[in-house]
Amino acid sequence: MKVRLARPDDFQKIEEFVTNASSSSLYHRAQWLDVVERSFGHTCYYLISEKDEGITGVLPLVHLKSRIFGNMLVSMPYFNYGGVCADEERTENHLIEKAIEIATTVGAGHVELRQERRLNNGLAVKSSKVSMRLDLPEDPEELWKKFPSKLRSQVKIPQKAGMIVRMGGFEEIDSFYEVFTINMRALGTPVLPKSFFKNILEIFPGSTCICTVYLENIPVASGFLAGFKGRLEIPWASSLRKYNRSSPNMLLYWTCLKFGCEKGYRVFDFGRSTPMESTFRFKEQWGASPHPLYWHYWMRKDQPVPDISPHNPKYQLAINLWKKLPLPVTRYLGPLIVKNIP
Repeated sequence: MKVRLARPDDFQKIEEFVTNASSSSLYHRAQWLDVVERSFGHTCYYLISEKDEGITGVLPLVHLKSRIFGNMLVSMPYFNYGGVCADEERTENHLIEKAIEIATTVGAGHVELRQERRLNNGLAVKSSKVSMRLDLPEDPEELWKKFPSKLRSQVKIPQKAGMIVRMGGFEEIDSFYEVFTINMRALGTPVLPKSFFKNILEIFPGSTCICTVYLENIPVASGFLAGFKGRLEIPWASSLRKYNRSSPNMLLYWTCLKFGCEKGYRVFDFGRSTPMESTFRFKEQWGASPHPLYWHYWMRKDQPVPDISPHNPKYQLAINLWKKLPLPVTRYLGPLIVKNIP
């Protein structure tokens, strides 16, 4: 078995392996590293293991380094999934060993692997998050009938208020980003750059799109969709709080679910949540069920498991201050900060 860095002429073989591998996710596709490099300028590594018969495992990695958040290798930052994908445990371990070797070379304090299943290799692990998923039927009407009457009524409220929905690509990016930046500021979270979403649409034109809810041509809710191997994911979704009484987010999610059924997806992934928190409850009401996520860590000797999350008390002051900044300031400063937050 040989583990090495991928070359451009490997990409077709990588795509074939990832498409057929049972443990692969959307973010194992090699083109996502192109998105990250274009958007943030980070150094990326795509490791492959191979035998004579071809590729047997892959591991995409991104190197993030800053004074505030530290020096780390992550698979994959900015996304819910990543980590090592291989046919056998032995292959997984060889890929991780190579990742640790790279981490040592670049002086990284830790390696983070965002796995959908627990690794059996003794690495430290966090399992506080879950992915909320809903099986989709072929006919959206079948799904609609399964919803409780209260939920169906909530979907109808924005429709009665005159809200409409548009699905699209680049033509919807400004509307999406308008809603997204307002919502991120309200959460006290630095916002990703608009170029990041443009790069995703450009690199994955056939499997990504934007769904936006409008009231009198004003975007009030919007979500970014990405699909792969029968699973449709909504990694970024926002709605304007001033319109909460009209429930635009309910119309947004129903439209996305309907779209997933019609396009032949068999699973809708509502994204990452903390069990029993408000976003978990919101997704649960649609019938979504939790799937455990396992974030594994290799750390330098005597280093604690990293905690770069909004729940970390040391970031609370910064979060509260961020919520009070003018929106243009957060749109300018956010991308400069968030590029180093995995």
